[in-house]
Amino acid sequence: MRNGFKDVMIKLTTIFALLTAAECVAAAERPNVLLIMSDDLNMNVGCYGDTPVKTPNIDRLAARGVRFERAYCQFPLCNPSRASMFTGLRPDTIKVYDLQKNFRSERPRITTLPQVFKNNGYFSARVGKMYHYGVPRQIGSGGMDDPDSWDLAINPRGRDKDEENDLHVLTRGTGTTLGFSMSWLDQAGTEEEQTDGQSATESIELLERFARDKRPFFLGTGFYRPHVPFVAPKKWFEMYPKESVELINLPKDDLDDVPTPAQTIRPANYGMSESDLKDCRRAYFASVSFMDSQVGRLLDALDRLGLAENTVVVFVSDHGFMLGEHGQWQKQLLFDESNRVPLIIAGAGVEGRGASPRTVEMLDIYPTLVELCGMPQPKHKLEGQSLVPLLADPQAPSNRPAYSQIQRGTDQKDAHPPIMGRSVRTERWRYTEWDEGNAGVELYDHESDPREYKNVVNDDAQAKTVAEMKKLLHRIRN
Repeated sequence: MRNGFKDVMIKLTTIFALLTAAECVAAAERPNVLLIMSDDLNMNVGCYGDTPVKTPNIDRLAARGVRFERAYCQFPLCNPSRASMFTGLRPDTIKVYDLQKNFRSERPRITTLPQVFKNNGYFSARVGKMYHYGVPRQIGSGGMDDPDSWDLAINPRGRDKDEENDLHVLTRGTGTTLGFSMSWLDQAGTEEEQTDGQSATESIELLERFARDKRPFFLGTGFYRPHVPFVAPKKWFEMYPKESVELINLPKDDLDDVPTPAQTIRPANYGMSESDLKDCRRAYFASVSFMDSQVGRLLDALDRLGLAENTVVVFVSDHGFMLGEHGQWQKQLLFDESNRVPLIIAGAGVEGRGASPRTVEMLDIYPTLVELCGMPQPKHKLEGQSLVPLLADPQAPSNRPAYSQIQRGTDQKDAHPPIMGRSVRTERWRYTEWDEGNAGVELYDHESDPREYKNVVNDDAQAKTVAEMKKLLHRIRN
């Protein structure tokens, strides 16, 4: 199940042997990068301490650096979000809005974030899911990977994939594949037998090789959990007894003032029973804690190998995840839980500690790592902004908003062309337009309504705010 690690290490040895002394010396003066990505992580339950889910290792990483309380993806769907982050360009620039399109079909010669490091003396490696994969269908394959980004790519496959027939499948969701299902499994065996456990093991073995050979590295470790199906070893389920799981209690009028495109992606709670919903939340919690344990294994390896001080560690999810908020599950919505992501940056060059309340974007990761590691700028203009000032002082002033978007109607005929929903988030407000406002507008005050239950766009007292937010939203289109 380990996908030929012996062959991988032979290839690694060959590549190392081809390194020139000049490349080693020049790159060795720069910090390493460990980019850890989770999949579908809900910020309200999934990390940062005081949540229903125990994530001691993510919390440990957060204590070592800066955690961004208001970080946002640019498109709450896997392929567009990851393509945007790795190219440093917005979805509208690379024209990636779905799970099928490869960003290189639009920008074939673009230099990705790991490619910048690969081109400048670093060893660039990927283990697991960094670019888009159909989960669980493509686990163990290359998925929609970008070979130009890496010197080495490893695709683990564990028993979570091999034993799919054991899943409790409650609903297939909006598609026919397990990737949009509501399904779960408290699986027998050890965490090292899971795909994510194998990803941690493979990554640790690479770190050990990097430490021995003194080769600077950019290592991306991509975990599949907590993406559906929610699978984890039984011991993680035991942390969350079903009777202790609470469901979200929504106001009865929650959706009365919400435009149709904002809410009609799936039936409310998939029509599942309260018992099934508790099983799903419990399984999600277990999957998050299991993933957190793998993060801990990576951090332990950095410490043990003496790599922690000279390695920038980034932890992020590709987007958020709905767990019953507004009666919705999964992603592809413009509510805060679908767009907000965990973002932690710690290690080499990060002087600040604690939480930053500033609004930031996943687009900012590319320019931040380029600046922190002294990389040359890519030839294309990056559309994010370096977070280095906030890594020195998490409270430093900043008035930059964050932008997210999602497409609706891609399954319709030409008579009903797709429309775009676009959202802008400041520290206090979220403002959203559907089809340039023709299909609805939303405004939420996060100071008094952090769960976005009351759309105040038609409140006369907010007319000035609506005008200001509308201007912010359209600024990025001009």
